[in-house]
Amino acid sequence: MASKTPFAVASSETDLAVEPVIISVRDVVHRYGDRAALNGVSFDVRRAELFGLLGPNGSGKTTLFRILSTLMIPVGGRAEIMGFDVARDPNGLRRQIGVVFQAQSIDVKLTAAENLWHQGHLYGLHGASLKSRIAEMLGRVGLADRANEKAETFSGGMQRRLELAKGLLHHPSVLLLDEPTTGLDPGARRDLWQYLAILRDEERVTVIVTTHLMEEAERCDRLAILNQGKVVALGTPDDLKHEIGGDVIVLDAKNPDSLAERIRARFNLEAQVLHGQVRIERENGHRFITDVVEAFPGEIESISVSKPTLEDVFIRRTGHRFWTGGEDEAGK
Repeated sequence: MASKTPFAVASSETDLAVEPVIISVRDVVHRYGDRAALNGVSFDVRRAELFGLLGPNGSGKTTLFRILSTLMIPVGGRAEIMGFDVARDPNGLRRQIGVVFQAQSIDVKLTAAENLWHQGHLYGLHGASLKSRIAEMLGRVGLADRANEKAETFSGGMQRRLELAKGLLHHPSVLLLDEPTTGLDPGARRDLWQYLAILRDEERVTVIVTTHLMEEAERCDRLAILNQGKVVALGTPDDLKHEIGGDVIVLDAKNPDSLAERIRARFNLEAQVLHGQVRIERENGHRFITDVVEAFPGEIESISVSKPTLEDVFIRRTGHRFWTGGEDEAGK
């Protein structure tokens, strides 16, 4: 089925501004009973962009993923992919997207080739063209030599690559992945992200990834940080971290609330108490720690100074740490 959105050719692979908008999310709202899982979420994703949805458990990212993959209809707002409305034309949209869910979808009792063969039939593929496509995809994800082996003999990373092959079998223009590295070892995670970069750079596939891992979010071209159903930050990882504008200083003290209050009064800067620690954002932090230790001798038990991270962005935008507590379906 032809796309409803014309493609433009970028003058530079790194210049996303000249690429067409492939995914448009506008004021999307969703509720579970009286609880708002999404509360007016908006953002755009351009062609050949690796876009991250970063948030702790309960932030709304999985609900948004389900809406974009046509499994749920939002209560309010609108989401379009490739010009197809996710609520009004889900059947047309499904031919344009590939989806890799967090939960395993392969049949481990079938071989790698058999898994793809059945997937191809669901998309109307058959015969020699399907056979050729299966061989191509297994080669691309490094499983060509295991085509006739049952998936139950594969490692977790190999099974995840087979999931990717399923999602890409029908040549989708957009790939949606929900926590794709769950259960993978560090090497398999690295391999997966390298492959996603190849899809973006060589095949111009637009990729959306949900994650709660900061190091994965750092690999995205841009990301939306979600908290309690709202987008609290949107931009490139570097741009978001640059908003901190200095170093992050964390102090351990016997009485952090008292220390924070006196630091504010003495140095005329913001000092925040989080989880029993005093947190300060300050340029040239290594110089400031000498001043603060001399100002309050014997009160500070330990000090750390670091460059800003995405968690620091989250803290600045929300007032609390990025946490990963128990799953709550109503707020995913």
